[in-house]
Amino acid sequence: MLLGAVWERELMVAPRTRGLFVARAVYGGTLLGIVATCWLVVTGSQAVTTTGDAARFGATLLRILGPLQLVLAMLAAALAAVLAVGMEKDRRTLELLLLSRLGDAQLVLGKLAGSLLRLLLLLVAAAPMFALAGLFGGVTAPQLVRLFAVTAAAAAAAGSIANAVAFWRDTTFQALAITAFMLAAWLAAGEALVVAQGPEAGAVVSPARAVFAALEPQGGRTLAPFVAVCGAAIAASSGLAVARVRHWNTAGTSQHQPAAATTALRRPARTVWSNPVLWREVRTRAHGRAMVVVRAAWLALFAVAVAGVAAAARGPRPDRVAVAAAVVPMVLASLLAVAAMTVTSVTTERDRGTFDLLLASDLRPAEFVWGKLLGVLAAAREMVVLPLLLCAALVPLGIATPEQGVYLVLGLAILTFFVAVLGLYAGLSHTASRGAIAVALGVVAFLFVGVATAMRIMVAFGGSFELQLAPFLAAIVGGAVGLYAALSARNPSPAVGWTSALLPALTFVAITGFLQGSTLQVFLVVAVAYGFATLALLVPAIGAFDLLTGRATTGE
Repeated sequence: MLLGAVWERELMVAPRTRGLFVARAVYGGTLLGIVATCWLVVTGSQAVTTTGDAARFGATLLRILGPLQLVLAMLAAALAAVLAVGMEKDRRTLELLLLSRLGDAQLVLGKLAGSLLRLLLLLVAAAPMFALAGLFGGVTAPQLVRLFAVTAAAAAAAGSIANAVAFWRDTTFQALAITAFMLAAWLAAGEALVVAQGPEAGAVVSPARAVFAALEPQGGRTLAPFVAVCGAAIAASSGLAVARVRHWNTAGTSQHQPAAATTALRRPARTVWSNPVLWREVRTRAHGRAMVVVRAAWLALFAVAVAGVAAAARGPRPDRVAVAAAVVPMVLASLLAVAAMTVTSVTTERDRGTFDLLLASDLRPAEFVWGKLLGVLAAAREMVVLPLLLCAALVPLGIATPEQGVYLVLGLAILTFFVAVLGLYAGLSHTASRGAIAVALGVVAFLFVGVATAMRIMVAFGGSFELQLAPFLAAIVGGAVGLYAALSARNPSPAVGWTSALLPALTFVAITGFLQGSTLQVFLVVAVAYGFATLALLVPAIGAFDLLTGRATTGE
């Protein structure tokens, strides 16, 4: 075939995997649950008696499901592309593929097509759920077609960018981090174009703007230009990857290896700290070469957030919503990056076969756990410290009071340590690298994006909170069940159960308090909920280390 053996294997294997069947069922069921929740919210707060009422419900429902699917599709495409290439690198099998008779284009495009195949099947499974909105009226078939076209184009572009970055960088974490920063920069460029040229120009570049434009009755004008922009991004990133894949993945081992070996012979011996795991994370290239690229990308994203805060602070009365719009995406990106770095620090050890050597050594569980945690936080110091400094800087800018500044800094510090512990716990409790990374990043995304979607449902359909509470709690309970299933893979415990039950609801309370300006409430909820969750994951990581790593079973 044109795309080679890599694509042939994915085409034969991917549609038949158990995980994909489960993912399609869960995704379709989740969308159906959202539709049912929205309907219960509407019928519980107002009477739907005319076709106009039903049509307004259908149109509003599509405005909730469309952006949600866009975010999930772009994240899933990028994550699948990075993991597909990253696993080959971590297992040292990419060199074998380069030595085979596969062409460069067959390797790069085969990996990209294989990762997008799973996403395509998920979108096909979601199509009937979106078609339900058309049954209520207010939604036409061309709108649905435009919505799925925008989603597919944006996801393909995100996957292509991630695929190229994964071939470029030498570790999974670096690929994940740079991809996340590039996608955030893409969205920021679209918003900047909106300010400079207007909403229609922004809909040509920004996926978020393009989705809402596609849902307009006359939204077909920006569809073709947006698809062309995504096509250009796919062609540029894939073309660059095809042209440079061998240079990126063979030059460092073939041309520079003798010089590196000579340098290693001349280098004096280094003193290892009392905790060798911590020493390796901090003083060696445990997270790959050229971490400066990741730091530069992060600093660029941080500069955008600072510019947004500075622009909001110029007025006599700073707009807190504008400040939140500038700070929250950067903070969420930092949390995802810390979680990704922590989980990949464990999964990389498994894939390279060094994890068993660590388990066979005389390292104590506490040394391994604290070495990984503190080492990751030290390696990601810019992503940890700079958001804290930005929150503290809100005080002299007059945006927050000193009391609020203290709450923001302490709350963000607790969240950062929580996601680090979450990544470590996921890496220890899941033997498959793809599953561990998906669980760690998926939990962080659910706790913020998922809960924010639930809030969007309540705000969009209005009405009495008492009438909306029951369906909202049903959605929260469903998320809690999924959270428990993800976290209790090997070591189910009451503490993990309470964590899964409380985190979604308390995160909703914290976000609500933040929007209302109740910083003390936000801090107390974050401190109690995420402090307890951190202990619930950290204590088993040390006390049940053998059980989590598979060295012992519950019967032993």
